[in-house]
Amino acid sequence: MTHFRSQLVDLHQRRIFAAEVHVSDGTIQSIEPLPDNEQPNGQPDENFLMPGFVDAHVHVESSMVPPAEFGRVAVCHGTVATVSDPHEIANVLGEEGLEFMLEDAARGCLPIFFGVPSCVPATDFETSGACLNSDTVERLLRDERFYYLSEMMNWPGVLNEHPEVMAKISAAHRFGKPVDGHAPGLRGQDAARYAGAGITTDHECFTLAEARDKAAVGMHILIREGSAARNLDAVWPILLEHPELTMFSTDDAHLDDLLQGHLNRMVARCIAYGADLFDVLRAACINPVQHYGLPVGQLRVGDRADFIRVHDLVDFRVQETWIKGERVARNGKCSFPHHKTATPNRFRQARFTPDDFRIDSDHHDSQVTVRVIVAEDGELVTKETHTALVPTKNILEPDPISDTLLLTVCNRYADAPPAIAFVTGFELNRGAIASSIAHDSHQVIAVGASRKDISQAINAIFEAQGGMTAIVDNRIETLSLPIAGLMSNMPAHEVANRYQTLTGLAHQLGSNLRAPYMTLAFMALLVIPELKLSDRGLFDSRSFCFTPVKLPNAKS
Repeated sequence: MTHFRSQLVDLHQRRIFAAEVHVSDGTIQSIEPLPDNEQPNGQPDENFLMPGFVDAHVHVESSMVPPAEFGRVAVCHGTVATVSDPHEIANVLGEEGLEFMLEDAARGCLPIFFGVPSCVPATDFETSGACLNSDTVERLLRDERFYYLSEMMNWPGVLNEHPEVMAKISAAHRFGKPVDGHAPGLRGQDAARYAGAGITTDHECFTLAEARDKAAVGMHILIREGSAARNLDAVWPILLEHPELTMFSTDDAHLDDLLQGHLNRMVARCIAYGADLFDVLRAACINPVQHYGLPVGQLRVGDRADFIRVHDLVDFRVQETWIKGERVARNGKCSFPHHKTATPNRFRQARFTPDDFRIDSDHHDSQVTVRVIVAEDGELVTKETHTALVPTKNILEPDPISDTLLLTVCNRYADAPPAIAFVTGFELNRGAIASSIAHDSHQVIAVGASRKDISQAINAIFEAQGGMTAIVDNRIETLSLPIAGLMSNMPAHEVANRYQTLTGLAHQLGSNLRAPYMTLAFMALLVIPELKLSDRGLFDSRSFCFTPVKLPNAKS
């Protein structure tokens, strides 16, 4: 029997009181209130025992480490469970990738509750390494290891009642499993129709008005603060209006951010902004457990002993994390060791030259107007702008002076020519950066100031069979990601240090983006407007069709 004396945060009764908690065999056996003269440690304002945090939507793969290593980091910040969509690795390896995630997570200290990816591939306008059709999805949903149908990104398919899309949703309903949403910018009647299909969450709201529209039709709103998309400041007031429908998500959190904190930081910010303590903590600790039906303790008698001890209810500095009655972290250190894991992957051999990245023009002495993707810091959405380029020897070259850079996506699964477009917002004045993390099909994506630098960066990724790279004055720096081209099997701190080195090099090249590699990864995500690039060409997410790089009235 283990005994805990502390101030206890009871989120169900919305009260805080001194108590002694008795734990045996991984279960809370009793909770006994203490008399006023027996305050724990004589410090009634410090040392709080409370339910642990639950991330309601996260892609473990985006941390660049596998599930068990991700868990070693997350538990240090008071996270006792996550709801995770493994569609990144599913797009690369299909069912083999899902099995890898389940097996690796089972070896770790953090319960990770996976969903069945609903959109592999995310759209019909890109090439992925695998396909999970409705029959496969239904079969996977029968597996008790999967708790829900992951984010339904194909919102046009929902609104148009596409048979494959509706079959996947219907299968989840038959098995009594929730369906997660993903519908950026959807509002009004469209949002109501989307929710009416039985889709119960959305983590893509980037305005409060959008969150209100979706909450009004009963959708749970996941306030997101990832590494690329940071929506907390805009959306947090939804907690004041619909606390029962609110949860928290880090979505695509990179490892350098995760090492600094997890949901504990989001909770502290919302409380500092003026949200009610109990509403915030229920959103972070209780609402995901209840919505997804997770076997996670909520600090009640008879519950599994999942809880955390924090120093205060302001900064939420986590002193200890307990899961299943075992202390898994103390004062920022995990008690579970790092372990090496398998490295399943899918990557063809290829080598490119600068000529592979040409956009030709027949009029070398006249301007050509081109479409340009506008990348914005802290957002997944992009905009479209137009700019005029003067061809050099009949070739439309990138123009670093105007921040009109070359963007390319190269197919890593099959032999195919690169897709090429222009992008602004990265501000590289020379060199290039590239990555095999390119949502959601995870081709090789690169942005650069010249075709030569682009080809060097892409070749470095293919040589490593997955990773991230920076080209700085012909010097190549690479972080290898041998697990599906998405994750490393090194310890978290080593991966973070190498990633920070690459980020520093991108900033040295001129980029002012906070997370340039994360922003780059989303330049290929077709389901988020406005303009993106797939391995098949430039894509307009508003009309959901391909569009030419050169405008129709261009003289070429």
